[in-house]
This record gives sequence, structure tokens and C-alpha cells, in this order.
Amino acid sequence: MSSDRPLLIPSPKTPGTTDASHVLPVPEPAPIRRSSSSSRRKTAPFDSRNSAGENMQFDSEVRSSSNASLSHSGSRQQPPVRYSSRRSESGGLASSQKEISDADARLVYVNDADRSNSPIRYPNNSIRTTKYSPLTFLPKNLFEQFHRVAYIYFLVLAGINQIPQMGVFSPAASILPLAFVLGVTAVKDAYEDYRRHRSDGTENSRPASVLSANGDFLPKPWKDIRVGELLKIHSNETIPCDLVLLATSDPTGVAYVQTINLDGESNLKTRYAKQETLSMPPESLSATIRCEKPSRNIYGFHANVELEGRQQRVSLGPSNIILRGCELKNTAWVVGVAVYTGKETKVMLNSSGASSKRSRLETHMNREIIILAVALFALCATVTVLAGAWLGRHRDELDDIPYYRKSDFSDKDVEKYEYYGIGWQIVFTFFMAVLLFQVMIPIALYISMELVRLGQAFFMIQDDDMFDKESGKRFQCRALNINEDLGQIKYVFSDKTGTLTENKMEFRCCSIAGRDWSGSDSTTVAGEEGISVIVDGQVWRPKMGVKTDNELLELLRNGKGTEEGDKAWYFFLALATCNTIVPIVTETDDPEVRLIDYQGESPDEQALVYAAAAYGFVLIERTSGHIVIDALGQRQRFDILGLHEFDSDRKRMSVIVGFPDKTVKVFVKGADNSMLGVTDKKMNVQIVEATKSHLHAYSSLGLRTLVIGVRELSRNEFEEWHSSYEKANTALIGRGGLLKAVAMNVEINIRILGASGIEDKLQLGVPEAIESLRQAEIKVWVLTGDKQETAISIGYSCKLLTGEMTQIIINSNSKDSCKKD
Repeated sequence: MSSDRPLLIPSPKTPGTTDASHVLPVPEPAPIRRSSSSSRRKTAPFDSRNSAGENMQFDSEVRSSSNASLSHSGSRQQPPVRYSSRRSESGGLASSQKEISDADARLVYVNDADRSNSPIRYPNNSIRTTKYSPLTFLPKNLFEQFHRVAYIYFLVLAGINQIPQMGVFSPAASILPLAFVLGVTAVKDAYEDYRRHRSDGTENSRPASVLSANGDFLPKPWKDIRVGELLKIHSNETIPCDLVLLATSDPTGVAYVQTINLDGESNLKTRYAKQETLSMPPESLSATIRCEKPSRNIYGFHANVELEGRQQRVSLGPSNIILRGCELKNTAWVVGVAVYTGKETKVMLNSSGASSKRSRLETHMNREIIILAVALFALCATVTVLAGAWLGRHRDELDDIPYYRKSDFSDKDVEKYEYYGIGWQIVFTFFMAVLLFQVMIPIALYISMELVRLGQAFFMIQDDDMFDKESGKRFQCRALNINEDLGQIKYVFSDKTGTLTENKMEFRCCSIAGRDWSGSDSTTVAGEEGISVIVDGQVWRPKMGVKTDNELLELLRNGKGTEEGDKAWYFFLALATCNTIVPIVTETDDPEVRLIDYQGESPDEQALVYAAAAYGFVLIERTSGHIVIDALGQRQRFDILGLHEFDSDRKRMSVIVGFPDKTVKVFVKGADNSMLGVTDKKMNVQIVEATKSHLHAYSSLGLRTLVIGVRELSRNEFEEWHSSYEKANTALIGRGGLLKAVAMNVEINIRILGASGIEDKLQLGVPEAIESLRQAEIKVWVLTGDKQETAISIGYSCKLLTGEMTQIIINSNSKDSCKKD
């Protein structure tokens, strides 16, 4: 089965987990057909919270769709497969396209750079972001400077002044001011370009570990990396080129990268190496990658790989490539093959280079110069016409008229001065008038502007109020041409999450089974002295503390068998399982104490997992096939049979979990408008209405809300989902849409467990900054995907909205519907 995710290979039994056969009697297994052809491994036995004889009221309610349970055949089983519906697939991007044609394909021979670069030689991995070279600097810089209309005007004046008949000033005096302005600007541009050149040199000289002919990874400058070479990247290193993952330090092929240099997101992203290449030594790997030609789409990648000696091609997608500029995190090392290098990498294709920026003031001055030039032309034309009329009237007196004589009477022999006739004299008069009236467009203005810009940049860089003490960095002025635009800003458009807020989510409250747990006064902070688990003789604690409700903790510990207690148990189990969080264990000063750092793509998921841990559901281990959770002191292992990640259309994500008692449940979480539309119609209406009321209350406080639900799958339902996914995943056309349909078909008849409220605090100084912008009459727009009530509450918190404003709420999809409302 083709998939962008690795096969889920169950890992050996986790220390501390209890054999399920000693806890509850397991019914006779019922086999399930699986299409995976992977080798079979023995699955570690499970632990269970409840014995077979315990029939919980909520369990019977959840199983209303079917009483059949899912079992495994014997003590050996095929490894489950992790299914996903990723953003790159949901939109029908490259992974949903047809086979790449020969004309549009690039062949990359793994570990054979010479063959990969023949007959077409691909560019090396060096980059160049400079605007000029030593040969092109003078003509290119002058060409850019003469985009200013005034410079062309001054050049024309200097040229006119070089003609003896029309010269008003000395030739040197007419050229010097223009040469000074051009020189100052050229020096400034040269310095800025030199800084870019120096930065390029540092980047191109960075070392990378490249596989050599003798089978060792040796350091090599980034600029010398070629397509087809194998690279080894270690933790916290930057990716030097676009790599297709072949192997990682994780046995399941998972790697974590940070893409902040690409899309500004600081959350970790998951990437995967194919199982077919994961187990092969890099030095002996021989394969051919057939990929699309370089493109600017950083979210799309279409390729396949064919291993030597195998006829089957394995598809590659966006989850199998790491782009230049990303950083490897929480992964010891990865090995990949370079497919795009240098200027063909996606980040460089999206780079527009060093453009010539022009301020609004400069654009306005160009228009004013044209108007003044027209006025100057009219004035000089008037003077010329009057001078021509005067010459015509005094034609007979020109030989001896004062200040205008054609004849030279200084010697006995009368000679003629150089005289070209009245026509030429009129022309000379026009150009001499231009020189005399040139002060209408003063060149000193441009000299002053360049000097003022340099002074502005100096004072801004030295401003102590714009010095960041945490990073030790000062304000940087990268483009001196647009300093004055800072004072002409009228509108500011801002994102909310991560821009106005810290993007550090904190769990605040929750609603479970229609009961609100946000108003209790009996709260504690579960931190270093809170929930902890014992693993291999060591104490493991969550890295971050969460404020917990003592009454809710008591319900979880002693409410076993009650409907409210069971729903609370499943609620926090859903928080611990329905995510892509990976627990990273870090050392402390005490050798017997370890901290669990939960890392993942979404800060919301991190907050929910920390909350689950604070209430006793500690996520200890995650592989691509199972997770281990310490649920209120009982170590349990759950198979992750499927995962449909969040997308903007469904607005929810779901995970299919195999329980120790051989049942399968689907945990779903998402936005309230998405979740409430797929709830079980037989569910208690009072609970649904109470949950809606709590969601509105949380949103009014500015909290981010999510609804949590669960559904149990029978064996037939699971097989139907499994079959549908295989068909969708192997489709050549419209695969993203088919995968989305599979996810939506399984996310139905959901039983609502509850809702969560998460706080994303404003960054320090945000309200004061927005208030200052408003006082300066700068209009601020904030874009957010939160609920309407949450957005309004945040608007008041950051002083974007005030009580003096008239609030207008528009809930329409078109202009016509807005008019009707």
C-alpha cells in the first residue's frame, strides 16, 4: 500500500507495562485482514484499566452503534499501518497528480553525483544574493540611480554647460554636484551589497557531512554539494539543500524539523523516511529518484524512488523532503540525498533577490520634478520667444549695439565675431535660459536627502529604546532608501497568534459531560511536585506545570464506574492520544529525576497533553505504531491504527486507537462548529446545550476552544474504513479529496466528551503599542481564525477595540447577503 507515512512497527514492550493477559480475560481472537506485506512481529501484551466483568454505563452508550469488538489473531500480527490525511494531500497537491512525464522529470541517482549531473549539469549549491558584481557595479548602479528624473535633468544641464556658446558656469563646477550625489549613493549601495556578499560567503563556506568514496561522511563546504550526493545532518544543524529523507536516527523513520526560516512558524514539523530505504546502509544504497522539476511550491513535492533490483516504485510526497533553511530538531541525525541545490532550491526560487526599493517620498519627488521641468520649459520658451522678437526688431543694430555686437572694432581692421545667425542665437538663448533658471530644481535637495538618510540610520541604530536586551541586538537599517516611509504608514495588518500573542498555550479550564470545571476555588499547580511516574527506577515529571482542579482530580481517582467519572477518564485519555506530540525526556541535576518535554507541531496540542499529564494521564512513549500512557498509575499501551490530521476544510483531527481490551475507538477533536455537526443524534441534548453554553463563556474570556469526542468502531466498520483508505491512497487523480472523504466518513456519530479552554497570552507591551498606533491615527487590522467571541475579547484585551467604538459585526459570505442582513 502506497503511503507517505512509514509502516507502524510495534516496538518491544515498554518497561513497566503490565501484561494484559494477567489483568483481564481476552476473548477468542477474531482475525482481521490487512493488506500490508510487512514482516510480522510479536506485539507486546497490553494492560487495561478495567476488567472484562466491569460494564461501564458510558461504554455501553458509546458502543450503541455495534457490540462487536476488534481482536487480533494469535500472538503474532502484522504491524498496523498509520494512515493520515495531511494538509499537502487534502488540497490535491503534487501527491494527487498523475505520473511524472519524461519531459517534466528529473532523474537523481542516489549516491552517484557524476551520473546525476550527466548529461545535464545541475547548478552547485552556492547561492548569490548580491545585486552587483565588480564588472556590473558601475553601469548597473548608474542605471538604477538615473531612474530618478532629477538626475537625468542634472545630467542634461551638465552636458549643456560643456558647450562653449551656452556655458554659464565652468565645466567642472557644473559636473561636481551631480558627481558628488552619485558618488555618495554609489558608496552606500556598494557597502550594502558588500554586506550581502560577506553573508553569502559565510553561508557557502559552512561545512556539511557528505558521503565520500571510502564510505565515510566527511566535511564539505555547502557550495560544493551536488545533486545525487548523500548528506548526514545532525541535531540543531541547518539543512544545506533540498533533501529527500532516506534514513533517520529514529527506527520508525521520523524526523522533526523547524521551518521558521521558511514560513515563520516555530512549531516542529514531522518528516518521514520510507521504510524501503530506512534499513539499508547509506554506502550500499543504490536507487533512482524520479522527481518533478524545481518549483516554488514549498508545500508540494511529487516524486517516486525505485530501488535497484526491485521493480516496484515507492511514491514520495511533501512529508519525505526537507527544504533548505530548515533546522533539524529532537532528532540525532538524518541521512538524505540532494535533489535540488543552490538557486534551484525552493527557498531560493521564492527569493526575489535584492530589489531596488524606492520610498513614497522619492516617487512623489519624481512627479514634482516632471511638473517643475514642464514649468521650466514654458518659462524658457517664453524667454526665447521674446529674445527672438527683440533680435528681429534690432536686426540692423546688431553690429554696434551695446552688449550685443557682431563686429569687432578693437583693431583697425573691423572683423566679425563668431555669429551663427538669428536662428542659432534663439536656440542658444533657450539653453542659456535653462542654465540660468536651473535653481528651480535644486540639486542641493538630493545631497541633503542622502546625508539626512545616513543620519537617520545612525540615530535609529544607536537608539537605546530599540535595543533588545534578551538577544543583545540593536535595530538594523537594511535599506536606507526607505527610512522616511516609516513616518508615512497609515495601515498595519497583523496576525494574532504568535504576533500579538506569545504562541505559548496554557490550559485553563474544561467542560466534561455538560459540567463546567472553570469556577472551582480548589486549584493547585501540578508542577515539579505534582504528577510523576516511575520508569526504570527514575522519576519522570512533565516539564511544565498546569493549574488543576482538585475536585476534578478527585473525580478521576474515585469516580470509577460512574457516568461522569468514566467520561472524565475518556476525556483526558483523548487529550493524551489525539495528537502528534512526541515526549522528549531530558536530564536534570538530580540523576534520578527526568523531565518530559512534549514537542509537536501545534502549541495547542502541547497544552492539552500537559493538561492530561497534570490530571494523571502521562504520555510516556510514542512510536509510529503505538503510544504508552500512565493513566492514574496504570501503565497502558495503545495501538495507533490510524491518524487523520487537521485540515482547514474539516477543522478537526482524529486518531483511531486500538485499546488493550481489543476494542477500537476514534477520538476526535476540533472546532465547535465542525464537531457539533457530526455528533450522534441520540446523545443527551442537555449535555450538548450545556457544552455550547460553556464554549460561549470560554470564548468570551478570550480562550481558544476545542471540542473533544469519541466513537467506537466495530470490526466491520474498521475494515470498511481500511478498505476505503487503500482505494483513496492509491488513486492517481484526486487523491487528496478522496482521503478527506475517508476521514469525514469515519468522523460521524461522535459522542461529545467535553470541551477545553486554552489561553494564549498577549506579548508584553502589545496593548500599549496598539494604543500608541491608534493615537498616531494609524489604522490597525488584526486577522485571526478564532471564534467570533474570542476575537472580540482579544480585541478589547489588546486595546484594538474600546468602549467608545461602534461595534459592527458582519456575518455574511457575500455583498448581497450583507445588504439583506
